[in-house]
Amino acid sequence: MSGQHRTPVTVVGLGSMGSALAEAFLDAGHPTTVWNRTPAKAAPLVAKGAVHAPTTAAAVAASPLVVTCLTTYDQTVAALAPAAAALRGRALVTLNSGSPAGARETAAWAQGHGARFLDGAVKNVPAAVGAEDTLLYYGGDEGVFEEFAPVLRVLGGDTVYLGEDADLAALYEMAVGGTLLPALVGFFQGAAAVQARGLTAASMVRFTVKWFEMINSILPGFADEIDRGAYGEPASSVNMFLEGAEHDGDLAREANLDMEWHRPFHDLLRRAADAGHGEHSISALTEVLKNPGRAA
Repeated sequence: MSGQHRTPVTVVGLGSMGSALAEAFLDAGHPTTVWNRTPAKAAPLVAKGAVHAPTTAAAVAASPLVVTCLTTYDQTVAALAPAAAALRGRALVTLNSGSPAGARETAAWAQGHGARFLDGAVKNVPAAVGAEDTLLYYGGDEGVFEEFAPVLRVLGGDTVYLGEDADLAALYEMAVGGTLLPALVGFFQGAAAVQARGLTAASMVRFTVKWFEMINSILPGFADEIDRGAYGEPASSVNMFLEGAEHDGDLAREANLDMEWHRPFHDLLRRAADAGHGEHSISALTEVLKNPGRAA
């Protein structure tokens, strides 16, 4: 199919992710217009056939589908504000970080200017954009998703529509993303510990991957316990984790590590035990997290 039969797309924001999105559209034959605050970032895409718009108004006017990839919702609105009049009747898809409240506010702003709004999230790194197993999910205008689903699937084969609420992608982005920093810091702590023994961080990668695979395997069971509110048949109890916390201090002293980041986790375990969850599944921490500042 020739490029003239492909849906024109505009991409606003050409950081590493935005550039990857634009490149995926180009590779699929979609006429692609790009804009970035720093015009030089558009040069590699222009060399591949993209059109560089001098303003966001010109960029928005160029395509029925406008995809933004800026850091925050506030930055998205600020970039599009000069193009507000051109948004009327166009589909606006935002792919940036932020809270559900930010997504709702941006949806209201876009809809107030006559745009059809869909918010989404890319659940992978820029290099994975376009791969069959790359996950993107969206919430908002179902008509936009249905009309442009073939175009959006260019960005990743695992493309999911969550529902009409404009903040659903942001909600899931934050709900799922909460696992990232603790997991990474745990790996970095382990790297520091093995290096203290003259070993390499690379030596623990295989074992860490196996550990993550184990965690993957038990998440469905934890989710079932949480959804049922049934914590009485634990494979791993809160008290078991609390007892294991005592070993953290030993490792900190032996390897000369700063492990203060564990303190709030230990406090959470103690609060759960004090609330009567000591012999319950570790997933009962969910109940404590629902009730900050008071017993569950």
